Amino acid sequence: MYAVIRSGGHQYRVEEGAVVDVERLPVEEGKQIELEEVLLVVPDSGDPTIGKPLVKGAKVTATCVSQYRARKIRVWKYIPKERYRLRRGHRQHYTRLRIDKITV
Repeated sequence: MYAVIRSGGHQYRVEEGAVVDVERLPVEEGKQIELEEVLLVVPDSGDPTIGKPLVKGAKVTATCVSQYRARKIRVWKYIPKERYRLRRGHRQHYTRLRIDKITV
């Protein structure tokens, strides 16, 4: 069984036991969280359940494994002949989740 969830403006395909990195969520490490924005549920046998836009009564239970920041990326802005050069860095915050259960 797998499901498609929405978190932080992104969609993720999740299965039980899988580890997923999503944009930062306000949850402590080791705590459980319920994700209720389920867009699609596909059981092992049978027809998929497609939400309009969400599947009613469907939940995904996950445990927060860690909170971390990704590697730094460099952002350059440059305008030729203007003597304008700007360098900035950015590190995105992520939450690592382990999917425990998918319920419909």
